[in-house]
Amino acid sequence: MAAAVLKYGNFLRGIFLLLLLSLFLTGCVGGKQSTAVDVNVGAASDSLKAKFTLTIYGQDGKSQELDAVLFSVPNKRYRMELTGSLGIGVASLLWLEDGWQMVFPTEKMYMKGAGYMVGLLNDPSLPLVHIHQVAGFFDGKVLPENLEELSQRDSLGVDSSVIKIHEACDPLTRHYTYAERNGEVLWIATLGRDGKDEKLVIEEYKEFNGVKTPSKISFIRDETVSLKIRLKKVQRGKPFGMGTWRLNIPRSYQLIKG
Repeated sequence: MAAAVLKYGNFLRGIFLLLLLSLFLTGCVGGKQSTAVDVNVGAASDSLKAKFTLTIYGQDGKSQELDAVLFSVPNKRYRMELTGSLGIGVASLLWLEDGWQMVFPTEKMYMKGAGYMVGLLNDPSLPLVHIHQVAGFFDGKVLPENLEELSQRDSLGVDSSVIKIHEACDPLTRHYTYAERNGEVLWIATLGRDGKDEKLVIEEYKEFNGVKTPSKISFIRDETVSLKIRLKKVQRGKPFGMGTWRLNIPRSYQLIKG
């Protein structure tokens, strides 16, 4: 079991580096082809569907590209599907207010938890992420909510444009540094749970349905690129099928414990 978790450490790290936050999690379990997390809800008028690609870089220098789709009803429920070559399902994540599950069908493994932080509590190399900020990212919201600015200074970019460098902290006193030019965040940096530098670099913005959104993003951990995202399409106010909010886990699947 430990070997399996180690084998997929880089893959999980790529998924969980979507944003740079950490706290805690707990869990609940499903049964044989049972509904792991179930809810009788339909679509909401504020729903969002985003299609994007993930390129995950391993410590051996090799990369893996996955197609991804996110179904989101902000602050209420989320579903993310990742597929590899030939459309083979690699991972499914369902987050609801009363619990979350993440399934890896090809490996017959799964993770579970509760609360708005997703990840493994006892593995600092796999950062926990704030699920609402993950979804908000695809809706053009780059910075963590409720940041308190501590200081600001001007810097010159390579094209002699003025870049504002901000120092700030969140309500949990976690420290952030970020750069902004003409109202666009260029990068945001903080420290991971293990004390290593984590940085999100936005290479390009595009408008999706009139909302300016990062479309090319790199996640850098300890000066090494771990993940790249390319956002392809965003739809809003679209109805989702009832199956979107159900995730089945056979009893034979093994639980990844943090």
